[in-house]
This record gives sequence, C-alpha cells and structure tokens, in this order.
Amino acid sequence: MGKILYKPLSFVVSALGGILAGQVFKQVWKRTSGEEDAPNATDRDYSWTQVVIAAAVQGAIFGAVKAATDRAGAVGYRRATGNWPDD
Repeated sequence: MGKILYKPLSFVVSALGGILAGQVFKQVWKRTSGEEDAPNATDRDYSWTQVVIAAAVQGAIFGAVKAATDRAGAVGYRRATGNWPDD
C-alpha cells in the first residue's frame, strides 16, 4: 500500500525537481559563463569543449537535484506515514 500512495507524490516531487534543476543550471551557467543560455550541441558558434562542459555541468546539477528532491520526498513520506517508500 505504501508504494501506491508514494507514486503520485514521487511524480510531483520529480516534476518540481526538474523545474528547480533547470533554474539552478541556468543561474550557474549565467554566472560562470556570462551568457544567458548554454550552448546546444548543434550550435556551431561553440567549441566541442564548451558544448561538452555545458552538458556535463547540466547533467551533474540535474542528477544532484533529482537525488536531493527524491530523498526529501521519501523522508517527508516517512514522517507523514511512518513508513519508508520502499518498505
């Protein structure tokens, strides 16, 4: 029963985490590069190095934010129900 109740919460937390990660990445990129947007892989005005570094930073931020939001959701669920989502 715990997993059934946790699923909708997990979807909401993941969506919010994705939005948060996008905002965090945009701010990090803007402050470190001085540019509004990160380069796309097909943008010819950027070097391979710039494109790959931007993708790696974005991936690291998304991964960290996802882990943090998933963990916070699980802890919140445990506090509310007394059960860990995987139990």
